[in-house]
Amino acid sequence: MKSWIESANNPQCHFPIQNLPFGVAILPNGKQNCVSAIGDYVVDLAVLEAAGLITSHNSQSVFNQSALNDFMQSGAKAWDDVRASLTTLLRKAGSTSLSANDTLKQQVLIPLDDVTLMMPFKVSEYTDFYSGKQHATNVGTMFRGPENALPPNWLHIPIGYNGRASTVVVSGTPIIRPSGQTKSPDADQPTFGPCKRLDIELEMGAVVGIPSKMGHPISVQQADDMIFGYVLLNDWSARDIQAWEYQPLGPFQAKAFATSISPWIITKAALEQFRTTTPQREKPLLKYLQEPKPMSYDIELTVSIQPDKSNTPTTISHTNYNNLYYSAAQQLAHHASSGCKMNTGDLLGSGTISGTEKSGFGSLLEISWGGQEPLTLDGGQTRTFIEDGDTLTLSGWAQGDGYKIGFGECTGTILPAIKISGE
Repeated sequence: MKSWIESANNPQCHFPIQNLPFGVAILPNGKQNCVSAIGDYVVDLAVLEAAGLITSHNSQSVFNQSALNDFMQSGAKAWDDVRASLTTLLRKAGSTSLSANDTLKQQVLIPLDDVTLMMPFKVSEYTDFYSGKQHATNVGTMFRGPENALPPNWLHIPIGYNGRASTVVVSGTPIIRPSGQTKSPDADQPTFGPCKRLDIELEMGAVVGIPSKMGHPISVQQADDMIFGYVLLNDWSARDIQAWEYQPLGPFQAKAFATSISPWIITKAALEQFRTTTPQREKPLLKYLQEPKPMSYDIELTVSIQPDKSNTPTTISHTNYNNLYYSAAQQLAHHASSGCKMNTGDLLGSGTISGTEKSGFGSLLEISWGGQEPLTLDGGQTRTFIEDGDTLTLSGWAQGDGYKIGFGECTGTILPAIKISGE
């Protein structure tokens, strides 16, 4: 399928007509509306809605807003109807209601370079999981030895913790280096200061569209039906702060300072043909976690780092979403299994996605093996962890036949720590 917008037909384009992601943008006229993307353009969904060319199932206005939450909670039929209408409007040999109306085209299609992409939805709650087996094995081996790398429960449940929705930010937002307590092994007392072992975590985020009821567990299939789509996610991590604080209740300040997501939500419909199975179970899962059909996806993922004053980014990792041991649907079903209420706008971080080889590890902690094996960048600089001025970029795409379902990029540049008054 091709679009009459030629830039969308480039095989390397992240936003062909097969994709049609959803986001939010500040437009040249100053309005902040819900948008889609096609080729090199954003599509102003509020204008199409006002013209009667796209509607949600309840005919209420949902796109002239600064977040996608109202559309997300309107349900699967509305998602499918809007996607079908957009496809008809933008494909070759489709409806001419837009393509033949020059005035409307100028209002609806806006060059990507002329808009500012914003947070696509209001994050209700944020939960981060630990569902990459290779990552969990690598980190466990560093801290506990290979014989105790995985906790006893790891092969039975998706392990997670409740993070901070308040510090989830959109791609491009600068990240200030966090400060916190750390303690060296030979010291009697901890000290307070800027993080010295700042890291990334290459993750994907699942965005909940349809809420659940408190006290009501859900099946894995119901969980999959509730998910609106997926984003790239970088869960920035302060490894030295984490090492001192995480016993006995897990991550806290080491994770709470920032999480970056990409500005485009890629829908399940766009990813449907890229479904694949999770890895073979090493131990049988309890019935409530068993998948009725393939619930993972074949999505290529990369990480690059670009030092300050350098024009050359270096790709430091290339892996695939299908390395996750637990799918987002399994994570969501487990989250609700106690009766926990899940809300529209809940964000579930997948956990760090690492492949089996060093070239596919999803964090600098693993790539540098705890700082013992420095990484050499293009241009000759070395890194064990992130330095001030470094820009980290996540990218992802599912490769189709002559087209990509792209996620765009998720970037963040590290700024120096801010001292506490009197420190």
